[in-house]
Amino acid sequence: MMKAKRVSEHIWSLNTWMIVPIHVWVVVEEDGVTLVDAGMPIMAKGIMKFLKELNFGPLQRILLTHGHVDHVGAIKAILTENEVPVYVHQKEIPYMEGELLYPKRKKLEQNVEKGIAKALAEDELGNLKKIGSLTPFWTPGHSPGHVVYYHEKDQVLLAGDLFSSKKGKLRPPLFTPEIAEAVKSSSIVGTLNPKRLEVCHGNTVYYPANQLEEYVGNMEKKLGATEFS
Repeated sequence: MMKAKRVSEHIWSLNTWMIVPIHVWVVVEEDGVTLVDAGMPIMAKGIMKFLKELNFGPLQRILLTHGHVDHVGAIKAILTENEVPVYVHQKEIPYMEGELLYPKRKKLEQNVEKGIAKALAEDELGNLKKIGSLTPFWTPGHSPGHVVYYHEKDQVLLAGDLFSSKKGKLRPPLFTPEIAEAVKSSSIVGTLNPKRLEVCHGNTVYYPANQLEEYVGNMEKKLGATEFS
């Protein structure tokens, strides 16, 4: 069973439970919609049904926060009915296509067929370019090419697995091999200061920048200062 919830003027959240909640996001654009992340395979029918019921035009693109299996599962089914591009950070592509071993994993994972994913565009300084109404920011740690997407107009940060959350509180991301790097990446929340932060595994965090100092301090204590030198 998949549930839909309106997050803001232009953003909807779709989620299902598989031990933990798994969220994907639908963003209404001027020319249709953007899907951010693609959950598990069982979510494909529900996602496509929701896009038809929402009736805000065709799916234009799929954006991925990263390439782990619980974020890409519905891609294959969606692409059979919608010929749209799939974008992810260029650093993530060889890991999700099974060419490189994800950090601290024991076997290669071909989570997306080769050639499907395109690299998010970068400017001459290496900053990720806006795509649709969303601005991506590279936030490595949970995976080498993890990104978050910021909707400036709605002031919503779609944070993937940069964090998890519980009862509106920031929590560390699940199953994260480079946790100190992920904690460093969390500084993006202070830079952007969003009104809402949405995570894949957890619920909404309002004004997350207000929690950032405590979160980072707790993680530094837990991990030890040497991790952050």
